[in-house]
Amino acid sequence: MRPWLTAAVLLLLCGSFASPSSRRQRRQGAELFVSSGCQHCHTIGGVGGHRGPNLSNIGRTKSKTEIRSQIIGGSKIMPSFRDSLDPAEIADLVAYLHSCRHKPPAQ
Repeated sequence: MRPWLTAAVLLLLCGSFASPSSRRQRRQGAELFVSSGCQHCHTIGGVGGHRGPNLSNIGRTKSKTEIRSQIIGGSKIMPSFRDSLDPAEIADLVAYLHSCRHKPPAQ
């Protein structure tokens, strides 16, 4: 088999294995967003509170590292979730929020 063809096949296989876990992680993060109370303050896709910023577009404007830092560290208004979420839950929530890439409405 040609090297480029082997590389392409391996890339496709790796992608197919990563995708289901990523989807599962995002789904769990979405469930956690609701169950942990994030939705009380934040809106995603027109659903949720308005006390905090709208997160519908957060994946376009913030990196995973920035999102994780906000969740762990909190801010003057937002509480830290360092002690109430375990590392796997934080990873799920970061994966979900980073996938939120809705285009803002045209003005």
